[in-house]
Amino acid sequence: MPLLQLPHLALAAGAVTTLLLCWAIAATHLWHGQWSLDHTHGVQKIHEAPTPRIGGLAVLAGGWVGWWLAPELVDKVLANILIASLPAFVFGFAEDLTRKVGVRERLLATMASGVLAWWMTDISLTRIDVWGADALLAWVPISVIFTAFAVGGIANAINIIDGFNGLAAGVVLICLSSLGFIAFLAGDPVMAKVCFVFAGVTTGFLLINFPFGKIFLGDGGAYLLGFWLAWIAVMIAMRNPHISPWSSLLACAYPIVEVLFSVYRRRRRNHHPGHPDRLHLHSLIKSRITRKRMSTSSLTMRNAAVSPYLWCLAAVPALLAPLLRSHTAWLMLAFVGFFALYYSCYVALVRFAIKR
Repeated sequence: MPLLQLPHLALAAGAVTTLLLCWAIAATHLWHGQWSLDHTHGVQKIHEAPTPRIGGLAVLAGGWVGWWLAPELVDKVLANILIASLPAFVFGFAEDLTRKVGVRERLLATMASGVLAWWMTDISLTRIDVWGADALLAWVPISVIFTAFAVGGIANAINIIDGFNGLAAGVVLICLSSLGFIAFLAGDPVMAKVCFVFAGVTTGFLLINFPFGKIFLGDGGAYLLGFWLAWIAVMIAMRNPHISPWSSLLACAYPIVEVLFSVYRRRRRNHHPGHPDRLHLHSLIKSRITRKRMSTSSLTMRNAAVSPYLWCLAAVPALLAPLLRSHTAWLMLAFVGFFALYYSCYVALVRFAIKR
């Protein structure tokens, strides 16, 4: 294999490209800050100083460099994912620059990316190993709509958890690693290499974002990483019939549970599910734990300290998914168990606040 087709070179080049571009964006923020800076006022703003929120641009560039150096077959899959991700990225990036693109428009754009990915690859969710549902998914329009909705949901979940230094990128890295291991165990080296190329790109961003928060993903970056994660999860499940689709679901369980619980919680309080608030699990960890235990630390370090708690939480289902990859019933049980764990943590933090 020629040197420039070695998969580890694509991984390293994507990581280095993303890292250097993130550093350059952060270092030159005075030149483009009029458009790119995320200021400190707002419901979910917890950083100390205005910070560039266009890290997604560097992530996208790193992905294309990874594609350029990827080996044969891997490059084709990467190209399809990168092209299909453009609607999700463009609408998110437009929000980063203008603050005028609504949640609905961004979600629809991400769903459009899912439809585009289906059109380019002829892959959609045709089974979820649930009696009755699989019969419906055999009909192409239902399958495509369901896939687009699932992809949009996961991408939106990554955007929801993107609020603390390293949180979203770290969770994506954990989920991609789990999916890559599932693909490897399934005998699908192409998808395993795709996962690790994107994991390298994500690592490049993470090294600048965590712990000091010199740059943020922004909506463009969050939707971009979310779409990559979601479409890889779909492809691994559909390319490998002996792997249960629930293994992909379990690998990404933390962001999925976060968005499902957030919608439920907001609906119960008669709030719009797309409106931001400070009642997410990561917000409670910050206000109930890190703010009290690190009261003498800077706001930036209290911010960053939230992420390791949730990396550990996200790693629980991500570690189980490869082990249970072919056993749908056990995967379902593990997903329900993780939901119970998440809910128990949430309730414990709320009750902790009341007792205090």
